[in-house]
Amino acid sequence: MLSKTLKLTVLATAVAATGAYASAGRDYISIVGSSTVYPFATVVAEKVGKAKGIKTPKIESTGTGGGMKLFCNGIGVEHPDISNASRRIKQGEFETCQKNGVTNIVEMKVGYDGIVLANAKAAPLMKISRKDLYLALSKEVPDPTGAPKMVPNPYKTWKDVSKDLPDTKIEVLGPPPTSGTRDAFVELVMEEGCKKFDFIKAMEKENKDGFKKACMTVREDGAYVEAGENDNLIVQKLAANKNAFGVFGFSFLDQNADKVKGSEVEGALPTFENIAAGAYKVSRPLYFYVKKAHVDVIPGIREYLTEFTSDKAWGKDGYLAEKGMIPMPEAERKQFAADAQQLKVMTGEGLH
Repeated sequence: MLSKTLKLTVLATAVAATGAYASAGRDYISIVGSSTVYPFATVVAEKVGKAKGIKTPKIESTGTGGGMKLFCNGIGVEHPDISNASRRIKQGEFETCQKNGVTNIVEMKVGYDGIVLANAKAAPLMKISRKDLYLALSKEVPDPTGAPKMVPNPYKTWKDVSKDLPDTKIEVLGPPPTSGTRDAFVELVMEEGCKKFDFIKAMEKENKDGFKKACMTVREDGAYVEAGENDNLIVQKLAANKNAFGVFGFSFLDQNADKVKGSEVEGALPTFENIAAGAYKVSRPLYFYVKKAHVDVIPGIREYLTEFTSDKAWGKDGYLAEKGMIPMPEAERKQFAADAQQLKVMTGEGLH
């Protein structure tokens, strides 16, 4: 068995040959990525950090897109070992990884999370559909006259969108384009709402670029406000403005239930039980990605994987469920735990 110091030297020597090595050895796990996965990863890191001889992993909340960019930059101790993601790695990101020598990636699906439209706890409960959310937040919308064409979004209040909604200004605070939560919100809410219009749904096969522009472009006139990757800031603003709404993960809603509440989307509230049962439709899987080349070189990665995939962590009654993560079914947990133990490398098949 190689000593930790010698292993770090071996890695440094290996990457120096490719011109990638630029810093001294590192004796702790470096994790970047999703702000949604961050609190779960932090709890696991603290557990691992209590183990004898292992330093607590250092975690940065960079957003999913930002984390993938850092992760895919290369192999070596100056690059992160793990990237958290609130969506699956994209085809383009996977290709960038391969191009930069990050060729052996272990994909870990860890659980599920819901995406919520939240407002202040003291404010009225919002009951809304994905179609209405699309109409409220899309840059362009179907012509209100009924003509099959797109026009700049004319809606200023929720009541403009639907007579059943409040007569208040549309003001939604949400994540930026680098966020996996933003990607998932666009896919699970806006795209699904957009498809309720037949002429747009037909574009999905006939005019993919036109469909993407119609369904996935968020308005930029002040109705949607990019609030960065700091969900705490959104909660503070919602508390100060009862007419505003915020978009973030269920786990964060769960952690701030004394300040904010989730809206009812198509008849279902964002609760742990509804997300687990599939009744709340706006939910998505959570992941993290590991560089196999760094395992057994950077101390603690195997221990981190073992802890994260243990029943006491991600199981039905595990401590991550207590933090708001929705556990995967038992068979799925067993499969990904086995993949982690074997360090199964992903092929990139099925990516978009």
